[in-house]
Amino acid sequence: MEPLHMTEFGSDRYMKKLEPQVTATSDTTSSSGLPEKGFILPVRGLNLSGIEAAPTKSNDQKRAERRGFGFLKQKFHSKSSSAATAVVNEQPEQRPSLALSEGYRRRSSLPFDRLFAALPNELQIEIVASLPLSDILNLRLASRSLHALVSLNETPIARYHLDHHVPAYAKRLYPAPAGVPLNFHYLCGIWHRLHVAAKLSYLICEWVSKEMFFRNTEEKKREFAPQRERMRRRLIPMVFTCFHFFETYRKLHLKYIAEHGYGLSRTPYTTNPIETEILNMYDDRTLYQVHEIFPLVMASFDRRLRPPTYVGRVERSLRGYLRDKPPEEVHVAILCLGGLREVEKIWEVKGYNARRAAVDAWYTSISRGTSEPEPKKRRDVLGKLKRKKSSLTLGRTTSNDNVSAPGSSAYSSVAQGKQPESLVFCTSMAAGMPMGPLSMEEYRILLSDLPGLRKIWTETAEAMILDRKIVERPSDIRRNAQIFTDLISEKVADDEDEWLYGTVATGSLRPNLDAIDEDPVE
Repeated sequence: MEPLHMTEFGSDRYMKKLEPQVTATSDTTSSSGLPEKGFILPVRGLNLSGIEAAPTKSNDQKRAERRGFGFLKQKFHSKSSSAATAVVNEQPEQRPSLALSEGYRRRSSLPFDRLFAALPNELQIEIVASLPLSDILNLRLASRSLHALVSLNETPIARYHLDHHVPAYAKRLYPAPAGVPLNFHYLCGIWHRLHVAAKLSYLICEWVSKEMFFRNTEEKKREFAPQRERMRRRLIPMVFTCFHFFETYRKLHLKYIAEHGYGLSRTPYTTNPIETEILNMYDDRTLYQVHEIFPLVMASFDRRLRPPTYVGRVERSLRGYLRDKPPEEVHVAILCLGGLREVEKIWEVKGYNARRAAVDAWYTSISRGTSEPEPKKRRDVLGKLKRKKSSLTLGRTTSNDNVSAPGSSAYSSVAQGKQPESLVFCTSMAAGMPMGPLSMEEYRILLSDLPGLRKIWTETAEAMILDRKIVERPSDIRRNAQIFTDLISEKVADDEDEWLYGTVATGSLRPNLDAIDEDPVE
């Protein structure tokens, strides 16, 4: 005998249980007059006025339905019918929400540019300001309306980036100009210097890891990665200060010659007056830390300009390492006239011969000016005809330029301090990059008045450190081994992050190493 709680499908007991459910279902259908369907969908707007309530069932029928599977059908039917009734009753109250959902659906189907254009101007500026600086500059190329939106709101966008993304040490060395609204040129100038400092710090760390700590294999480099990252992060503010030193030195050097009529080579002094003026801009902590790592920066670049030392004479002749390092005046000219941007460009040249040729080409370009004119070649009849044709073409081009000359009034208006007529061609970015190239006359004046390589920074900074009583004796200044240990150490001063990066930008500066080639200021 099968258990009471188990019923095999298709057995006699299953059919006995099924008979009362079929009878009850047929009686319900005939009495209500509904079509023979399993359930009624709760469709909005369904007219149920002709449907009468189902008659009450006796206890025997309910008990019979519970014994079979029909009670699930009836329960589902009752819930669906009650839901339909509730929908009908609540239909007038849900019409506003339905309209809102339809409006949201219609709004979400619009393209993003139309949705962005429909926002208030304040929200548009807030959205644009939160983008990275490179994306904001590229956004000006999308359309005229976006270019006008970005160009007309330079001040709030630059202020947002200055408060949230520029580290504290950069704002101390390059404070915002007083009385002049902030613009993209000021902001991009800071980021240009930060990118150069970050790239040079990375290159110096790679050289130190290989030459000083002998991390030559991939496994050793992987193990030394945390120490290299700490060293890079601590070098960035110091290299950034070196950028500020050489940039300000060149500017004050030109000013000194213009005021006195002669240079430092004809001035008797104990400490360099230009360096003294610059170092007075730094606080004790900045001056002392930069003085410690300055020999490292100079030594790493000096090593980059010399041929490899591990090769002998035979291998040196086979590889072509026959040229010695450049003279001292060339090294000083790169630092004092080209700045750390030129140092970074020369450092990245691969191969000693190519790097040495790049140094000679740069020094020749600033010392001799333009290259020597080529000797004139003898021309035949065809050459004369080509020369006459080119002169005619040049005359037409000149006449066309004279016709379009009135369109250049926007540049003169900007020079006179007036509102520019075109936001496309007359922007704050037209002022140029930091520490850009000088004129040939300025190069000629400065080249004859450069200091010695070993006297840059060192003598003046050490005298000022002792005068400020930062240390008691020169021997108390930490040297190479102690500096390397502190750079890779896990010990961090309590206020190091706040002093360097501020309370907002506490993370390490991680610019893209290839972004230096796409600097928007250039």
